[in-house]
Amino acid sequence: MEALYILIPLSLAILGLAVWFFFRMESSGQFRDLESQGRQVLLDDDRVSGEKPSSSSPPPT
Repeated sequence: MEALYILIPLSLAILGLAVWFFFRMESSGQFRDLESQGRQVLLDDDRVSGEKPSSSSPPPT
């Protein structure tokens, strides 16, 4: 029974911390764009790994 006097306030403090952390991340824009990062992985990238893009390179023959 004595453990409840410690566990209940401790759990409420952890809950309050989690709610504060959630609202802080929400206000900073953390959850605004959830879709573009997942779609960006699926986009095709024709460049070879390590190749640097340049606009002055001649077209391949």
